[in-house]
Amino acid sequence: MSAPAAPPLPMSQAARATLEQLSRSQVAPHRQVQRAKALLLAAEGVANSRISAEVGVTPVTVRAWRARFVEDGLANLGEVRPGRGPKARISQEQVRAIVHDTLHTKPAGQTHWSCRTMAKHAGVSPATVQRIWHDLGIKPHRLDTFKVSNDPDFEEKLTDVVGLYLDPPDKAVVLCLDEKSQVQALDRTQPSLPMVKGRGATMTHDYKRNGTTTLFAALNVLTGEVTGRCFHRHRHEEFLKFLKVIDAEVPKGQAIHVILDNYSTHKHADVQRWLRRHKRFHLHFIPTSSSWLNQVERWFRDLDAKALRRGSFGSVPDLIAAIEDYLQANNADPKPFVWTATAESILAKVTRARRKLEEVVSQ
Repeated sequence: MSAPAAPPLPMSQAARATLEQLSRSQVAPHRQVQRAKALLLAAEGVANSRISAEVGVTPVTVRAWRARFVEDGLANLGEVRPGRGPKARISQEQVRAIVHDTLHTKPAGQTHWSCRTMAKHAGVSPATVQRIWHDLGIKPHRLDTFKVSNDPDFEEKLTDVVGLYLDPPDKAVVLCLDEKSQVQALDRTQPSLPMVKGRGATMTHDYKRNGTTTLFAALNVLTGEVTGRCFHRHRHEEFLKFLKVIDAEVPKGQAIHVILDNYSTHKHADVQRWLRRHKRFHLHFIPTSSSWLNQVERWFRDLDAKALRRGSFGSVPDLIAAIEDYLQANNADPKPFVWTATAESILAKVTRARRKLEEVVSQ
């Protein structure tokens, strides 16, 4: 005689909603997803044997999950009870020692730990070190760069520029302008090989320099269109020529707000005299060491990645032609960058960074 079917598992609506969301998760651990599905079936009165077949566990496991849910509810849903699961291979003291040494020491003659050097130092396997670092989000191999601006007018300039991004003035054009100087026309010493199935494209690591150009570019914040011109040099004379190009392209009657950096060329006396005669131009300078605030820098990154880095240019005219092709393609289907950060949120981050730097210096 078969055992009677277990009664439906009592479950609140809130618990059911949580388990339904977990059962559809693509990122939760597989065991948790299995348990959520099993408990939902149990709440519908499905027999344990059928649940075990559908979920892929044994009936004993299903009964244990039911009993634990009755006892604990959703608490400790993803935990393994003491005495179950694989035994720890190293002690918590060893784990703490590995974490401490990773964060606060360096191997002899080196700048940072690797899995192998730390494994040898701690007397464990490289896989163990890698697992500990992964679980705790420790990444000794990564190095991010930063620079906190020391501009005394940082807050004023930041608020001015972010205000143009988030609330641009009426009957005006907002342009992010900068120069990408010394763009090199690099020609590879041997022909590149095309991509084929099972192998990516290849190119020689060495190259021949065939001259340089300087790209002046102005990104329209609203439309994503870019006005660009290449010049041989990078002086205030070329900057003035580019301002005149912008003046000719922007319809009369519209004010022109230009966001740019503090390069001396932008503040030359000849430039100041020209601006006094062309009063619809308004220059807005970003804080020093804050190129991230100028959106055209993001466009320069795309230009380099998509048109220049893999290119091979036998001459400067070839390089300029490639830049102009990219400009034309960009303006045929422009996509503006969306700025969302407020001046207050940026100031809060910068304040935290400065405070952290002061703590490091004082140690």
